[in-house]
Amino acid sequence: MYEIKQNRRRLKDGTEITTYTRDVVSCNILEVEAGTTGFMGGDTGHGGRTYFAIRDECCTDMDIRVIRDRFGDTEGFEVMLGGDCELETMIRALKFITKVLEDESEEVYD
Repeated sequence: MYEIKQNRRRLKDGTEITTYTRDVVSCNILEVEAGTTGFMGGDTGHGGRTYFAIRDECCTDMDIRVIRDRFGDTEGFEVMLGGDCELETMIRALKFITKVLEDESEEVYD
């Protein structure tokens, strides 16, 4: 079993949300954090806020690249991992993120 910590995080726009954090441990260690306000009936001007982060705590072969459009706006990101343990811990990290976001949004989409 692993410990899940509850936190409060202030987002860039000033919104405060509850997030949940845990470590994913194998030969490498990831810290994963996720939270959301849930659905609030709108787009970015009036809708909910969602946050997640994956941090290397120890020995993770990981590279991240932000993808930008011709105006410099973010279009997405790429994650590249090296190693079998990195694959294993990333799968577990993404499952945790999914569970937190589903539980906190109180709706599940298949």
